Amino acid sequence: MQIAYHIGANCTDEERLLKSVLRNASALLEQGIVVPGPSKYRRLLRETIQRLKGAPPRPGTRDILIDAIVEEDSVNRLVMSNDNFIAIPKRIFDDGIFYPQVEDKVRGLVRLFPDDEIGFFIGIRHPAAFLQEIARRAEVPRLRDFLGTLSPLDLRWSQVVARIRTVAPRARIHVWCNEDTPIIWEDLIRLLSGTAHHVQLEGTLDILSRIVTREGLAAVKADLARAGDIDRTERHEIIAAAIEEHGKPEAMEDEVIYPEMEASLIAAMTDLYEEDIASIDAMDGVTLILPFR
Repeated sequence: MQIAYHIGANCTDEERLLKSVLRNASALLEQGIVVPGPSKYRRLLRETIQRLKGAPPRPGTRDILIDAIVEEDSVNRLVMSNDNFIAIPKRIFDDGIFYPQVEDKVRGLVRLFPDDEIGFFIGIRHPAAFLQEIARRAEVPRLRDFLGTLSPLDLRWSQVVARIRTVAPRARIHVWCNEDTPIIWEDLIRLLSGTAHHVQLEGTLDILSRIVTREGLAAVKADLARAGDIDRTERHEIIAAAIEEHGKPEAMEDEVIYPEMEASLIAAMTDLYEEDIASIDAMDGVTLILPFR
């Protein structure tokens, strides 16, 4: 069986990817793809991993979990999603490490299904926007109190991805940038669900609808219908053009809410983020989903 773990990251799509995939649950089930509700597995997986305390599960644990999570027969792919699979917001910078628990969490998830084909799916975000939103949710008044010994310039998604790769070398890792999601949303729904490209999907414009005007959304729908059978790059171009012409600036810009986030620091973090993306793109065993390619 294929096991697809969507592991966040925190403060990226805010569970919207799971919701979009769930909109297609019936059509996916016809292909042997099951997307259970989160209540079926989040607590179960967390408590099972905690009870194991790093030890391998006993024989039969995998089948017990599958029976508890999946009600259907003839399943070939199981999709599970949790922004907190690898950390809750307050623990992301513990011990001066960006996502210090990622190895233990990923190792635990892999061990639960030792003989299955596992894929990890993770969205990343500009570190300045990510840091501010995580700090806000953790209810910390100052970034330096939250980061501890880390600097905002130390946040490297490529290091997190590399550490996942180290503890799960057989798993395929899929990464995308949260900033690109309005354009690549259909790609992400198909990728996470594993659905065939000829299958019509619901929710492919869910993210776009949040950042463009009603007129812009209507124009995209009309343009896509008129274009007919087009490839993903052509679809990306249609969506990008609509964002350019009909985008709502207030929905696309991240507000600076912490005084430590000066313009020069954000600019430096932007440069490092671009380098980080290039590093991820060059990794073996990792697929980076970018628009227009």
